[in-house]
Amino acid sequence: LHCALNMETVEMNSVSLKRPRSEDDVANADEIKRQKISEKSKTKNDSGQSVETVTEQPDKSLLEDTKNEIIPNEESEEQEDEELEDSDEDGDPESFADMMKHGLTESDVGITKFVSSHKGFSGILKERYSDFVVHEIGKDGRVSHLDDFSVPVDDEDPSEETFTVLSDEDKQRLEELQLLKNKETSVAIEVIEDTKEKRTVIHQAVKSLFPGLETKTEDRDGKKYIIAYHAAGKKALANPRKHSWPKSRGSYCHFVLYKENKDTMDAINVLSKFLRVKPNIFSYMGTKDKRAITVQEIAVLRITAQRLAHLNKCLMNFKLGNFSYKNHPLKLGELQGNHFTVVLRNITGTDDQIEQAMHSLREIGFINYYGMQRFGTTAVPTYQIGRAILQNNWNEVMDLILKPRPGAEKGYLVKCREEWAKTKDPAAALKKLPVKRCVEGQLLRGLLKYGMKNIISAFGIIPRNNRLMYIHSYQSYVWNNMVSKRIEEYGLRAVPGDLTLKGATAVHIEEGDVDNYTIHDVVMPLPGFDVIYPKHKIGEAYKEMLVADNLDINNMRHKIRDYSLSGAYRKIIIRPQNVNWEVVAYDDPRIPLFSTDLDKLEGKPLPVLPTDGKFRALKMEFSLPPSTYATMAIREVLKMDTSIKNQTQLNTTWLR
Repeated sequence: LHCALNMETVEMNSVSLKRPRSEDDVANADEIKRQKISEKSKTKNDSGQSVETVTEQPDKSLLEDTKNEIIPNEESEEQEDEELEDSDEDGDPESFADMMKHGLTESDVGITKFVSSHKGFSGILKERYSDFVVHEIGKDGRVSHLDDFSVPVDDEDPSEETFTVLSDEDKQRLEELQLLKNKETSVAIEVIEDTKEKRTVIHQAVKSLFPGLETKTEDRDGKKYIIAYHAAGKKALANPRKHSWPKSRGSYCHFVLYKENKDTMDAINVLSKFLRVKPNIFSYMGTKDKRAITVQEIAVLRITAQRLAHLNKCLMNFKLGNFSYKNHPLKLGELQGNHFTVVLRNITGTDDQIEQAMHSLREIGFINYYGMQRFGTTAVPTYQIGRAILQNNWNEVMDLILKPRPGAEKGYLVKCREEWAKTKDPAAALKKLPVKRCVEGQLLRGLLKYGMKNIISAFGIIPRNNRLMYIHSYQSYVWNNMVSKRIEEYGLRAVPGDLTLKGATAVHIEEGDVDNYTIHDVVMPLPGFDVIYPKHKIGEAYKEMLVADNLDINNMRHKIRDYSLSGAYRKIIIRPQNVNWEVVAYDDPRIPLFSTDLDKLEGKPLPVLPTDGKFRALKMEFSLPPSTYATMAIREVLKMDTSIKNQTQLNTTWLR
């Protein structure tokens, strides 16, 4: 494995973003009431506190976290894309803070209410990505932990020598042959110090490290050569070889993936590149956030635990362990949720405020809003694109995705957008784009292929999950706004006309029955053709909001089936489970305040913390069901706006 070529680095730039208290921050409830539903409220929340950017990812998965969808492309393009994408935010802190002024605030996406009565306080979240740790909870309720590096012993496994017998040059040539990168139909490897054992090891090495290649031995000029060739032409590329897998062993190797500062799709891309297989042989139950330490289960088809364990020597910000063989892959959404360990640093709240806030989180919970990351980070929110798709307004869809916009974007995207605005020429705009895997690049390629008159087909080139993300974002936008309106109108109690679930079916709460329900039983619909709406004022408010957006709530079927929305129900209040917290003192912001799974495995002692440090941190733990946002729980504790725009008003500091 070419470890040196593709070494992943652990430390990436981290951003600590604070904002000052400002008079504008005080919410004006009367103002909000006066505004029409169709208009975006410009008011802000309850307190002018500071917090760092959060990107907790809900685990409904690919439908929800789709910016990292793998798009099959030319290998060289992928390489280039990765190098460019890994250069994270460019520009100086001032320009970043400046650009973020154009982003969204919470009130822009309907997030305006709190359920608790305590006074808000400030803190910094994700000052280091290691301050945010996510452990997946499997369908059996077990929390995933990395606590075992041992490999299940198997007589069928190749020897350790398999991984070292081929030279780097041999591996390079074999990889090019495997990926059909040159005209060669075979690769010959000379057997130095020829013995039968040595030849067997080389045969094994080629077949196990380069799936799809076969080998044979040949005599040439009195020397022995191992000849590698394609077993079945192109079809064999990275196809796990059926006959080489023992019948007694489950076809899937399940393992726990511990990763730092990488999201799940990126991690799988890297693993598949090192293993020289296609990413689609991996399966998982949910995608996890990038800017965090996360621990989750992954399954991979017909790759041995031995090969996977070997990656631990090469990849710095991943660790793989807890290997087992099973007969089934993992399915999206099969998880019970996630357990979070979060550190809020430099908190200002009194002990009383903190106790009140955490008791409220445990007893009442938080509003189950869709978090800010659901709506994108630029001045063009994803819900606007979703709305245009539902309106069947394809010129608008194209314009919203490609037009120039203020805000934090990479330089090459800015140039691409400028070129598009100037020429409306997909080929010219594509030339400005070194990264082709982004949505803009895919749409431009589609326009090049199908022409400007066929935007629907051009848009269809974007992977399905990415396309659906836009319309789900619009549904989330409607849901957030309606929930704020529902809480404004009726408070934190169940009222007649509310909806609740009986099994999977939604029913209205009747007048005589209302005392049997609490706010924790109430659900609200994401708009669609297969849901019912509340029977009180909020049912009408849904209709009005969609009418203002030129949509008919009674006709959510789209002539393109993919974009027909069936709708769903979502609880309006979530009570986290297993809530625990403590306040700790510290002096050095770079020192970790708790041990990770990896620290424990490596026997690292916890740093000794001062009893009377310069700073205080709130360390909290809680479990949430899938598809809920930890950011929204933290927002309820701090009583503050979690949007990046509001976090970068003044003080952007960059920690190295």
